Amino acid sequence: MNSLSKVFLLIGIACCSGGIRAQTGPPPGLDRYVDSIRSAFDVPGIALAIVHNDSVVLARGYGVRTLGKPARVDGNTLFGIASNTKAFTATAIGMLVEEGKLEWDAPVTRYLPWFRMSDSCVTREITVRDLLVHRSGLGLGAGDLLWWPASTYNRKEIARRLGSIPLATSFRSAYAYDNVLYLVAGELIEAVSGRTWEDFISGRILIPLGMERTTVRHSPAGEGANAATPHARISGNVRPVQAFASDNTNPAGGINSSAAEMAKWLIVQLDSGRTAGGSRLFAPGTTRELWTLVTPVKIVDPPLAALRPNFNGYALGFRVHDYRGMKVVQHTGGLPGYVSELTMVPRLNLGVVVLTNQESSEAFSALTLTILDHYMGAPPVDWKGVFQRIASRRDSVFASSNHRASAVRDTVSRLSLPLEQYAGTFEDPWYGDVEVRYAGGRLSMRFGHTPSLEGEMEHWQHDTFLVRWHDPELRADAFVTYSLNADRSIDRITMKAASPETDFSFDFQDLRLKPVVGR
Repeated sequence: MNSLSKVFLLIGIACCSGGIRAQTGPPPGLDRYVDSIRSAFDVPGIALAIVHNDSVVLARGYGVRTLGKPARVDGNTLFGIASNTKAFTATAIGMLVEEGKLEWDAPVTRYLPWFRMSDSCVTREITVRDLLVHRSGLGLGAGDLLWWPASTYNRKEIARRLGSIPLATSFRSAYAYDNVLYLVAGELIEAVSGRTWEDFISGRILIPLGMERTTVRHSPAGEGANAATPHARISGNVRPVQAFASDNTNPAGGINSSAAEMAKWLIVQLDSGRTAGGSRLFAPGTTRELWTLVTPVKIVDPPLAALRPNFNGYALGFRVHDYRGMKVVQHTGGLPGYVSELTMVPRLNLGVVVLTNQESSEAFSALTLTILDHYMGAPPVDWKGVFQRIASRRDSVFASSNHRASAVRDTVSRLSLPLEQYAGTFEDPWYGDVEVRYAGGRLSMRFGHTPSLEGEMEHWQHDTFLVRWHDPELRADAFVTYSLNADRSIDRITMKAASPETDFSFDFQDLRLKPVVGR
């Protein structure tokens, strides 16, 4: 979900010449290779599933569930799959379309009369399909602060607050990944089926597929007898982190699953809705809808020419692109301490899922591409080495950016006002209240609906402060800039992430905080 997602666009896609001789079994030495990937990218545990020609080739675990503890990952270990949940939501909508309860291209307001976007024309025109394809006009990650980090808003409140978020582009003119419209899609499922998103996904998809251990809520992530603990790199060291536990955006990223059970999901997707037992979960027509590109995604030159796609875009809950001349249906997922990738090559009837308990997209990318190359009979590539170099260059760019920000800081600049006059309650039209407090000669900031967004503010330069959140796992320190009126009263506060490493779901840049008078 969160996110993490921006680096995933590097992964994907290549075209090469020469004959391809398809393989049937897994790559030789795969177990050793997975362990080398874990070591290279500091990933405590990986779960891997491969399905081919409607059979499970393997569903296996590697490494440990928690650093420093002996319990091993196996094929049944649960991981947060994050935004790979989106395909379940899109499939559920496809099933309701088959039943005549929804239409792909009907306006959302036919089913949710209360639904609003900030532009009345968009409100009138946005369709069920538009909820799933990231072309609404919202900016990247817009509205995510309503739920990320965990907030006091419930799902319906978040959906209703969308009407106050300004659009970044015109309707259907550009791709920008969002999560909040999948939350609206969950509300849509409930409105027409009479069942919550959680109940619908469990009863209509997971149970028929035999995905008995898979859960549909963020809240149990990392818990239970066989669950992977999330890990992340904090202050240079990989360590366990708190799992994301709020259920208000389950339709965008709430599922926890295992390699063994995600293999069942791969099989039903690759077989156009037919389950392993021969029954049908959905019709082939729904598969065509789910896998058809709707929103083109700009092709950016990747670090290697071999990774450049010929086409690239978003379908319904899946990304679609080409690799070595074959269409690939794919998605990634990211939450604190978990990243994952699901990949299908329909022409080969091949599916791969990689689940990890550390935030290294390079690990799942190197592993997936190595497996795809094997089944395509392509010449071997040292993808581990490729992604080690990519990670090194990325880290260098981040370090340079952070250094430049410090280097240009005007350390002799002074505040325009006495420090205590920067305190007060400020309100953003879509988020709500943010409080700046003055006590003991210092300022602190607290987001009214996000308990973990509380931290100390230090003067950075001019009328800009740097807020350092008390929770270091957020990794989202932010600049806070005051704009003054001619009479030296505060006009507004704007914010932005202090580091390019900050996850895009911290959409501080979309806030326009105005002083609240009379409080």
